[in-house]
Amino acid sequence: MGSLRGEKLDGDQVLIQISDFTKKVIQQIRAIPAGRVATYKQIAALSGKPQGSRGVAWILHSCSTQHRLPWHRVLNAQGKISFDRQSHNFREQKRRLEREGVELSAAGELDLVEFQWKKKPRQKPAPGGKPKMFSVAK
Repeated sequence: MGSLRGEKLDGDQVLIQISDFTKKVIQQIRAIPAGRVATYKQIAALSGKPQGSRGVAWILHSCSTQHRLPWHRVLNAQGKISFDRQSHNFREQKRRLEREGVELSAAGELDLVEFQWKKKPRQKPAPGGKPKMFSVAK
């Protein structure tokens, strides 16, 4: 596990233990450029756990303020804001994205083809540099 410095309590520095996945999620979210968005699934895949979308949502919920994350740049897989349309969080996320030049419908939807961050996870090369299906059995 990695660690980050926490808030000061009574003048003492507190170390908070976080998982490697959490550290990678925080790094990926910080890297999303202004005017672009990423999906929960995309951040999970970039962080090494393609099935970790819910974990990304939890990290955003629990760490955005403390780590100053641009939480507003993360949307669901359909390119929609996940908050209820009547909520303060919905209005705040929509306002922040529009201020960065992202065009959203009144329902909080956008065109992922136009606004999604293009970063994709690296593909791990097959052992020996050859795809398994072309390997010769010895």
